[in-house]
Amino acid sequence: MTWKTVLNDDPVPWLLEPDPDNPGVRYFALRELLDRPEDDPEVQAARVAIMTTGPVPAILDAQYPDGYWVKPGGGYSPKYRSTVWQIIFLAELGADPSDERVRRGCEYLLSHSIAANGAFSAYQKPVPSGSVHCLNGNLSYALLNLGYADDPRVQAALGWLARAITGEGQIRYYKSGTTGPGFACSANEGQPCAWGATKAMKALIAVPPDRRTPVAQRAIEVGTEFLLSRDPAVADYPYTQRVSSTWFKFGFPLSYWSDVLETTGVLVELGYGGDPRLANALQFILNKQDTQGRWKLENSLNGKMWADIEKKGKPSKWVTLRALRVLKRAYGSAGR
Repeated sequence: MTWKTVLNDDPVPWLLEPDPDNPGVRYFALRELLDRPEDDPEVQAARVAIMTTGPVPAILDAQYPDGYWVKPGGGYSPKYRSTVWQIIFLAELGADPSDERVRRGCEYLLSHSIAANGAFSAYQKPVPSGSVHCLNGNLSYALLNLGYADDPRVQAALGWLARAITGEGQIRYYKSGTTGPGFACSANEGQPCAWGATKAMKALIAVPPDRRTPVAQRAIEVGTEFLLSRDPAVADYPYTQRVSSTWFKFGFPLSYWSDVLETTGVLVELGYGGDPRLANALQFILNKQDTQGRWKLENSLNGKMWADIEKKGKPSKWVTLRALRVLKRAYGSAGR
């Protein structure tokens, strides 16, 4: 069985179409679905298109000369037009890390959003009590993909992320942020938050295995055990209220929340694609495709960002790309 045999039809030609509204889809499809190298002429042309049409230029046009968006400072609010969110979105959309405006935005973020504990904080004036896993996972992952893997500030944020999960070292927990080891979060009434776990894991596994610290590897093991402790297709992770419907609505880009697709993707990347505990989640993903092998945009930030991305309720190139990334890793090119 190959990954394409589980599809109702092959949507890859659709993803490869030149699309001035969503040029990043073609870039990622060439790189990740067709395995083209970065120096391939078509890949290079696709990267250029990202910076000239679609949402990335709209985001960069709204940037102030100093590198921030909306207002100076930490940049978490207002959602989803301030500095924090633009760095996350630029990475997800495939912005060129070498672009001077992208680097200026990253530098501003790194200079104004890190608290004394080395972690990113959600407060306008960054303090340790505003450090949470979803924010640090999202930003660390974004900066890793925007060329900052070797930056000491990113390494420090990753270090906090790992230690906060395992409880090792000089970690202090706060009632208003991360409240304890194992993904405990005040936003989840002190219970371990699966959204935060997915975001944290996504960042930690983006670091190549041979460059992970021992504590980061232990944190990944803790996160793997937690995410596999429930069926991701049911997503009944600890939560005082009912399970959020957001888990089951696929969208792009994601915010602090996660969904079945992202959580399954993290576990598949860790090598659990053939694990029986993921069978329901993979089938849940497959069941959402239409007859043409496409997935709809069910969850959207349109009207809240600097540029709208696709239309809610319609077949989505971005969500389809997200699904195919997971299915390719789960089923492989030569069989599962």
